Amino acid sequence: MAAQVKAAIYARKSTEQAGLADDQKSVARQVDHARLYAARKGWTVDEGAVFSDDGISGAEFANRPGFLRLMNALKPRPAFQVLIMSEESRLGREAIETAYALKQLVQAGVRIFFYMDDRERTLNSPMEKVMMQLASFADELEREKARQRTYDAMSRMARAGHVTGGRVFGYDNIDVFTPGGTERSHVERRINEAEAAVVRRIFELCASGTGYARITMRLNEEQVPSPRPQQGRPAGWGPSTVYEVLHRPLYRGQIVWNQTRKRNRWGQTAPEPRPESEWLRLDRPDLRIVTEEAWQAAHARLRGIRAKLATAQGDRPAVRRDIESKYLLSGFARCATCGGTLSALSRRDGKQRAYFYGCLAHAKRGKTVCDNALVLPIERMDDAVLTAIAGEVLRPAVVHAVIEAVFEAMKPASVTTSVEALRSDLRAVDRKLGHLADGIATAGPVPALIAGLKEQQDRRDGLLAAIGAAEATEHSEVDREAIEAKVLAQVQKWTSLLTSHVGDGRQLLRELLDGPLRFNPEGKGYRFEGDVTTGPLIAGLVGISPWLASPPGFEPGF
Repeated sequence: MAAQVKAAIYARKSTEQAGLADDQKSVARQVDHARLYAARKGWTVDEGAVFSDDGISGAEFANRPGFLRLMNALKPRPAFQVLIMSEESRLGREAIETAYALKQLVQAGVRIFFYMDDRERTLNSPMEKVMMQLASFADELEREKARQRTYDAMSRMARAGHVTGGRVFGYDNIDVFTPGGTERSHVERRINEAEAAVVRRIFELCASGTGYARITMRLNEEQVPSPRPQQGRPAGWGPSTVYEVLHRPLYRGQIVWNQTRKRNRWGQTAPEPRPESEWLRLDRPDLRIVTEEAWQAAHARLRGIRAKLATAQGDRPAVRRDIESKYLLSGFARCATCGGTLSALSRRDGKQRAYFYGCLAHAKRGKTVCDNALVLPIERMDDAVLTAIAGEVLRPAVVHAVIEAVFEAMKPASVTTSVEALRSDLRAVDRKLGHLADGIATAGPVPALIAGLKEQQDRRDGLLAAIGAAEATEHSEVDREAIEAKVLAQVQKWTSLLTSHVGDGRQLLRELLDGPLRFNPEGKGYRFEGDVTTGPLIAGLVGISPWLASPPGFEPGF
């Protein structure tokens, strides 16, 4: 029987180990040790159930892909019976979240083993739950101590003028080694003259009256070297990058450290500003790229622009900028040419403004970054996407297929798991009743033992009733017609919701779409496509004559 037990593995490490082969990294070692542990126990490791997170804090739970895949694998029934980890802290270093994750695993019928001390984590008694809470508390305390040690080390580096982050445009990072050249002592910055010349030019252009957008266009047209783009963004200069250059104090020879706090009190990544009283300022004339006169000239012009805007605003209330966009496709549409955002743009049309969707990279960075200059009215783009959703994603055939999949998932598997968990609790109660009976036989009718016996007997009766109810549910009939009618009625509400209220429509798109919609320009129109969570592909045309091209056919992926 032992050979038939299927095991899953979870491994995690907080920081990356650069410069090492994959088989030497900590996560890889954890997986290898877990495999050996499973082999000693006679278990079979399910290759589809090896989950890992490398370089992610144990305080992160919502942004940990491997952990999320592990928890999703518990429904409707896990394909494994055992989960192996090196120790409890790998699951998490935040007491409340870790305890909840352990509860979900145990309730799903998964046994949890730690190979470092060959121990199983069980939650069958109050004492075991207390021990779990103490272990989670110790893990969270260690995370807090590690955070403080890191902060102290970074503070010492900043006060010494050493690099505490990544590379900054205009400088090279130079490794400094200990005497003898065996270990790296720290990292220092050295001015990169080619990039520094670009920085000086940006300040000169700003001081002469050139705005962020025109500076961006000029630099991209001349193919001037730019900072390395963030993941997923097109390479090249952008207005926000120019803004960062003009406002970075390092270019005037001043290091400013500790302006933001990376994590919140729960240990999750949530940057927020620190009070200015906590900032560290350090003068470094040797790192100055622009003169003080050039800095002041550029910022004098920026202050003048802000003053003019404030005067033009007058007594009118400040414009409220909502986090949620008022345009349906903002954030959901991507330019297939460059991979950038297809955003809402506007231009004056007589006395009014006209609004369009267009490639933001082309509009803000120029044709050298993206040559997709096609813009189409917002209403036409929205209607085309809504038509595709209503006609393909929410059409009755697809909805009925989704309902069928739900009914399949509702089969007795989940109920069976619940019954098994209740029976496991019942066996534990029976063992406690046996121990109490032995104690009464040995010590006599001690009041405390009598009270404990009555408490466990009451709990046993409750478990028997719960098992009976769960088994009855397992064999109960589901009113398919009533459920289908309710789902179809809700789908009709969704269809009208998409068009009646942008905020609710965007929330529905967020639930339906499995990634962005990709818009590929063809002549005077767009061909778009994207994946949805219900299975089929959504595709369509906007601004393209139907006799020139027709949307591809597809069937639901069930």
